[in-house]
Amino acid sequence: MNYVLAVVTHFNGGSREVVVKARGRSISRAVDVAEIVRARFIPDAEVRDVRIATEKVTAEDGRATNVSAIEIVLSK
Repeated sequence: MNYVLAVVTHFNGGSREVVVKARGRSISRAVDVAEIVRARFIPDAEVRDVRIATEKVTAEDGRATNVSAIEIVLSK
């Protein structure tokens, strides 16, 4: 709910657009945040764009791994 509150606060502060970003296992949380904002708090908010990507991340031991990422653009 902290992320939902942050998105709602930005919209109530006058922002016309908010981008929710997540990587890896947090992707489902970002989707939940966007849907809760739209369903319960700001019904006129709409998903304007969804971007998906794969980022190459280097671990502390020097190995490179791929991590999925998502950006959900909400607009009012």
